Amino acid sequence: MGRRKKGLKLNGWINLNKPSGITSTQALNIVRRALDAQKAGHAGTLDPLATGVLPLALGEATKTIPYIQDAHKTYHFTVTWGQQRTTDDSEGDVLTTSDLRPSPDDIQALLPQFTGDITQIPPQFSAIKIDGQRAYDLAREGETVDIKPRQVFVESIKIDAHRTDQTDFTCTCGKGTYVRSIARDLGTKLGCGGYISRLERAAVGPFSLISAIPLDFFRDLGENPDLGSILLPVQTALDDIPALALNDGEAGRIRQGQSLMFVSRPDIERLSHAGFDLNIPETAVAITSHGKAVAIVTVSGAEVHPVKILNV
Repeated sequence: MGRRKKGLKLNGWINLNKPSGITSTQALNIVRRALDAQKAGHAGTLDPLATGVLPLALGEATKTIPYIQDAHKTYHFTVTWGQQRTTDDSEGDVLTTSDLRPSPDDIQALLPQFTGDITQIPPQFSAIKIDGQRAYDLAREGETVDIKPRQVFVESIKIDAHRTDQTDFTCTCGKGTYVRSIARDLGTKLGCGGYISRLERAAVGPFSLISAIPLDFFRDLGENPDLGSILLPVQTALDDIPALALNDGEAGRIRQGQSLMFVSRPDIERLSHAGFDLNIPETAVAITSHGKAVAIVTVSGAEVHPVKILNV
């Protein structure tokens, strides 16, 4: 007989507002201990310097983490001009300095080069794996690692405010985009150098800063907290993928790992009314029953295949 896991079996999402000066894993552990949760994970690491939205998955919600990691993210950040630093943020050592300072027009003229599908090299101090080791571990040992360029997507980037030495930006981007690399590369093209001195994540998919819960709330949490006010449903992470409601019998078969065949006219009409294109293979779909998430499946033609069963 297996050993019983310690803690409560909680399922859902916490929209956390991470403060500066703490790692994402440290923030996660504080919340996990406060709630006495059996299982937890975070969707998308924030640097210790960074603040803002850090989605935390509890229990069965951890199975939906990839759908949040793939979601678009919005950042507010400040670039300080005149220096390039080892970490591309204010925590690093100074590599170069310059007396040059860009004008708003200089910066604005470059922003189209940082919009759409762009190629960037992640920072030396990043979680990229090099021969099985994290780049930041190698960088701390004094090694300069060869990090390959990668293509990322930036939906938009705009100037919010400009001062002589600093510029504030808002950027919405896709998975894998390093805002620190944008600051570094802007500084290089402007000829003055630049690094991130403030970074705040304002949104990740359906999670926004407006409704994010401060970490101090969990530090001061007493016994028997009202989880209904802070724990979001597992399906919150699935808001951006198609959804299909099943009856009890269909949901039961999916929970047992069985596939469903939607071959009758009414079944095909159900898929069509739910917005599925039967000509697109392997469409990811959220399955619900009585308003609760049951599974993540793929719809291939008229066949529904279970991928991840959600025991909630």
